[in-house]
Amino acid sequence: MARSKTSQRWLKEHFDDPYVKMAQKDGYRSRASYKLLELQEKDRLLRPGMTVVDLGSAPGGWSQVTSRLIGDRGRLIASDILPMDSIPDVTFIQGDFTEDSVFSCILEATGNTPVDLVISDMAPNMSGVKAADQPRAMFLCELALDLATRVLRPGGDFLIKVFHGEGFDTYLKDVRYRFDKVYMRKPLSSRDRSREQYLLARGLKRPG
Repeated sequence: MARSKTSQRWLKEHFDDPYVKMAQKDGYRSRASYKLLELQEKDRLLRPGMTVVDLGSAPGGWSQVTSRLIGDRGRLIASDILPMDSIPDVTFIQGDFTEDSVFSCILEATGNTPVDLVISDMAPNMSGVKAADQPRAMFLCELALDLATRVLRPGGDFLIKVFHGEGFDTYLKDVRYRFDKVYMRKPLSSRDRSREQYLLARGLKRPG
């Protein structure tokens, strides 16, 4: 079957992408690794010994970076609906984290102790129809925020990929209500044409 012009253009862009080439050279599973590395350089999110949950982790680019930076004393629990090849010292839980059984597995993997950081580079499979894609993207963001507020320690941090559009302002207001400080980041390694940005929420407020 002949490829469409759109898929041909995507393939050319993908293989011409300097970050794709860097990932292949540096041994990272995806170009997304460099987004987290940039955010780490600016915001110092990851420190040795931390406990981190990585949502939507497959194929493992963010987990590779996180595992290296938190070191042997750290703990990383990664989860995705899709399978992910194993990474040393990373606990991977395959399944939908919004299901009680999967959520319980994540809690069990943390030792039922609060975590320091929740990160999420999740996005729905995009159809190209913004009116359909945006609500699905925001729904994932809301679910990730709910999990984060349930597993983070007071003062813990939350990093998530977001897309500007309908529902974003309400979501941002909710995050600001729950955390002390909120920042928006657009890494250089994020493609210019992409609407994605990263929301960094620092300092989960104590309940009550």
